[in-house]
Amino acid sequence: MAQRIFLILTSGTREKLQMAGMIAAVAAATGTETSVFLSMNALSYFVKGNTATAPAEGPVGRLMEEKTVPPFVELFHQAVALGAARLYPCSMAVDIMQLGSADLDPVLEKPLGLTRFLTEMEGSQVMTF
Repeated sequence: MAQRIFLILTSGTREKLQMAGMIAAVAAATGTETSVFLSMNALSYFVKGNTATAPAEGPVGRLMEEKTVPPFVELFHQAVALGAARLYPCSMAVDIMQLGSADLDPVLEKPLGLTRFLTEMEGSQVMTF
């Protein structure tokens, strides 16, 4: 596996968030340092009290809901608990959504700007969802 993996999440759809969560959890389980940048529609699922279900894009997303696969937020929590993953909320999205640190899931790091995240990921494996 890559020495470091960077995931950029902007989608709010179940399939993309689920895949990103699976990658983060598996990478963290293998000790691969993983950084996740949460922005746009993805960030809202990491706001305290948000119980919304991510909409499915297609039949697989609907099947995941029917089969009750582990929720993507739980997968990200597992990745952080394993110690190799860090979740960063996008500072611009936090500002636009008028969120404070008390509003965000406690597993999230302090908000980070895109410029800093892009600088950190230079030379690493990057995936976008």
